[in-house]
Amino acid sequence: MAASRPSGPVASETAAARLLAVLWVVSVTTGPWGAAAGGGEESLKCEDLRVGQYICKDPKINDATQEPVNCTNYTAHVPCFPAPNITCKDSGGNETHFTGNEIGFLKPISCRNVNGYSYKVAVALSLFLGWLGADRFYLGYPALGREIVTREVKGFTDSGGLALYCNIFVVIITVLWIAKLSD
Repeated sequence: MAASRPSGPVASETAAARLLAVLWVVSVTTGPWGAAAGGGEESLKCEDLRVGQYICKDPKINDATQEPVNCTNYTAHVPCFPAPNITCKDSGGNETHFTGNEIGFLKPISCRNVNGYSYKVAVALSLFLGWLGADRFYLGYPALGREIVTREVKGFTDSGGLALYCNIFVVIITVLWIAKLSD
């Protein structure tokens, strides 16, 4: 005859007690990041902290380009501050205990590198192909380029306003070019 297993509330309480015992053993034998807790444990790099263990400042935005300042190779860096009482290795490899006021690392963020565009090329494109929005595509504004094409097609078919939009953008880009030369 097979042994009978207890059922009902007693069985569920013993199963819950066993589960809690297993979870307690797991929590005691592992560290806060899932590694075995031992005396010679390496601390994390500050760049490897989880979201919520640090806060990053907003990037400084250039008013002229509407992109982060110091954007190079499509990347800009913002300072990040580990939370108080976090210990991690800073960018120099030194283990540091942070109070929340020190920069722990610089987080890379993506940006468009607008510094490489030639204003002469943009003016030429605006002058000869501005009615197609070629200058806007060149400068990295494809949505504006598509909008210009749409407006030009409508303006061309409705009232012959093709030259008006082209001339407006030639003036805008020329003014930007002159402002750039004066810097």
